[in-house]
Amino acid sequence: MKQTENQILIIFGASGDLTKRKLIPALFELYKRKMLPEKFAVLGASRSQLSDEEFRLRADEFLDDHESLEDFKKMLFYQSVQNDTADDFIPLKNRLDEIADAGSIEKNYVFYLSTPPSLYSVIPKLLCKNGLSKSDQFFRRLIVEKPFGTDLESAQELNVQLLNYFEEEQIYRIDHYLGKETVQNMLVTRFSNGIFEPLWNRRYIERVEITSAESLGVESRGGYYDHSGALRDMVQNHLLQVTGFVAMEPPVVVEADAIRNEILKVFQSFRPIRENEVSKYVIRGQYTASTIGGKQIAGYREEEGVDRLSRTETFIALKFFIDNWRWAGVPFLIRTGKKLPTRVTEIVITFRKVPHHLFGNNNDQHSHNQMIIRIQPDEGILLKFGMKTPGAGFNVQTVNMDFHYSDLTNTTVPAAYERLLLDCMIGDATLYARGDAVEQAWKFVQPIINAWQTNPEIPIYGYPAGTWGPEEAERLIPNGSWRYPCKNLTNDGLYCEL
Repeated sequence: MKQTENQILIIFGASGDLTKRKLIPALFELYKRKMLPEKFAVLGASRSQLSDEEFRLRADEFLDDHESLEDFKKMLFYQSVQNDTADDFIPLKNRLDEIADAGSIEKNYVFYLSTPPSLYSVIPKLLCKNGLSKSDQFFRRLIVEKPFGTDLESAQELNVQLLNYFEEEQIYRIDHYLGKETVQNMLVTRFSNGIFEPLWNRRYIERVEITSAESLGVESRGGYYDHSGALRDMVQNHLLQVTGFVAMEPPVVVEADAIRNEILKVFQSFRPIRENEVSKYVIRGQYTASTIGGKQIAGYREEEGVDRLSRTETFIALKFFIDNWRWAGVPFLIRTGKKLPTRVTEIVITFRKVPHHLFGNNNDQHSHNQMIIRIQPDEGILLKFGMKTPGAGFNVQTVNMDFHYSDLTNTTVPAAYERLLLDCMIGDATLYARGDAVEQAWKFVQPIINAWQTNPEIPIYGYPAGTWGPEEAERLIPNGSWRYPCKNLTNDGLYCEL
């Protein structure tokens, strides 16, 4: 791993929830593992009026009581900043000079936009006007949180605006799903093992499923979610990026541009879903009131901040194809939703049946081998294959061969934000989305958005909270069914968490 250069991380929106819950704890974990630069500081910036000490006290809430906590907190600083004119950033610039000079820190800056999306183009503009976006001597990087646009047009416009003030290689569009160890391990599983790569194509694979289920509803985020929905919130970014890792060709080298070039090629190969085909390939749903474990659960339209006539989807399942040499004819299926039976994210590779069945009871359940790559929780890999049931005859039963990350003793699996923050500090953009890929992903989902907006005849199906979504999603797999995962990787069943 490259050595991280001395630098300052500036977090805009530092008084917000993401900074407290994710960013500061991730930085503290990196500090405990001695992975931060030798000379390093964090400058929180937002409209709130806070002192350095008040900012440090806020950070305490999500940090464990470790012997090095007080030393870590000395790295945290705060500066109140308005975002109206270029002059508003002069105090920020002066404070950065002060911190850098006092700590003998080189003026390498990483700017993190943990702000509302409305400021994604405003802050870079004000940084540029104050000479903070570029330097001949030091690096300047910009991390942009999701959502990166709300449709194709807004994503293209945001890209143009950012490129007015920063170069593409300076911009890091974060997708915390790509920071998960098991997503990255997919590349190693595929490309370092001679037993998998020869099978990773249309000749041997029947279909690919990607499921990301949440057991929670919208909670207190109803106002935000009702303008977003599952397609924008999960599919366009997280799950299409995961699809890119599953379907990409081997990169020439393990470097950011080489890997991101291959992911872009996958996105460019997506067969378009035309507006008049949306009801055939896309199923959307919305959870309704239900009783789980004797407790009454409210439906989506009854949640705080949600329109009582809302047609926002809390569940989406879609089938699409990748028109290239490797994947021609193989259906890819994505499913995600809220208020499902459990919280789980996994990839299911279903292999084709053997060409001739020798054993009489080789029914559909036992005739497919499956490889399950579990992203969360109970991270690991599961292989399902047929074995002879002990006793007379040749009856077949499905057995499991599994690996769990928890089996690796004395190994810490870093949280997603730990890995992504460290990568940006080093200057490794491999796990960050590139502008052209973001636009290509939006180009794929835009016809779905258009169809839902213009055609009220396309149904939105209700599903009781605590179930696996609308029954109509089953018709996307005419000769099979979705895998219904449990919290435990090696178990599966329709309602195993209820």
